[in-house]
Amino acid sequence: MVRILVVDDDKNTRKLFSEILTDEGYDVVVASNGVEALRRMEETTVHLAVVDVMMPEMDGYELTDLLRRDAPLLPILMVSAKTLPSDVKQGLRAGSDDYMTKPIDPEEMVLRIRALLRRYQISVEKKITLGDVVLDESSLTVRRGEEEVELPQKEFQLLYLLLSSPGRIFTRIQIMDEIWGQDSETGWETVTVHISRLRKHFADWEEFSIQSVRGLGYKAVVRDNAEGGALHE
Repeated sequence: MVRILVVDDDKNTRKLFSEILTDEGYDVVVASNGVEALRRMEETTVHLAVVDVMMPEMDGYELTDLLRRDAPLLPILMVSAKTLPSDVKQGLRAGSDDYMTKPIDPEEMVLRIRALLRRYQISVEKKITLGDVVLDESSLTVRRGEEEVELPQKEFQLLYLLLSSPGRIFTRIQIMDEIWGQDSETGWETVTVHISRLRKHFADWEEFSIQSVRGLGYKAVVRDNAEGGALHE
């Protein structure tokens, strides 16, 4: 069974999240702050963490940073009453995979958690399958039926990153850190160039597209064949 760690200093929030996730069939463990959360991680296996930001003893940013170092593949959903774009960016820079603002919509939270768990499985298998499209990290190829596109490493990594979480906005800084590394001297303009090349490679592929999000970065939008060809994030 998938086990989710809920970290929040508010007892009512912990109870609400636990009830929502338990009803969805997840096993839930709770912690009231970052220090307690680390103890829970030592006691049991956790497959995803839902982390509040404003907590005593250790806030969500510090906890997320520590979790990311010790468990680099662990999906982390950060939740907070802090709603400014700068707050979201800080949460993402700390290492969270997604960010939601309170009050939380239960259905949306469940959908985001499912998406993060799918991404975790993608990380393990090193492949992404979107209908007829398959991204294979071992060969740096994108296949659609008999058609195959082999990409340079950085272009493939960028496309793989975007399609691992359709709809999620990746800032240019995040992309630079993920693909080129934090110590790279490469300018962020490189991201723009690589995005342009990917769009040209897959201009006639209707299964997915890469969209710019003004002032933030980029996201992938995927066509769901099961829904009559509708695009979804």
